Amino acid sequence: MKKLLFLATILLVSNFMHAQKVFSVNNEAFADVKVYVVNNEAFADLLVYKVENEAFAGNNNGKWYFVSNEAFTKKKIYFVENEAFADLKIYFVANEAFAGWKNRSKMHLMQ
Repeated sequence: MKKLLFLATILLVSNFMHAQKVFSVNNEAFADVKVYVVNNEAFADLLVYKVENEAFAGNNNGKWYFVSNEAFTKKKIYFVENEAFADLKIYFVANEAFAGWKNRSKMHLMQ
């Protein structure tokens, strides 16, 4: 029983460690990835769904949890105002079923 409980704990913790937790920085010099939000999903590299709970965040699949403390983030992002300066173009979707990569060549940016 103890082994089963230990294994379940390890799996749960490893899932949280790989969750797509992002933090929005105010200065692009501190960002890992510069992001531009497009107005049409046809022009996006990634369709993003904002989850309300860290437990539902994905592992590089477009389900983002925005953390309030930079220390707990996996990726620091900066929202640029000009598409030309973006590393990644995203579109926020209203349904998590639509979240995911449209341009898989950019997946490495969020790993």
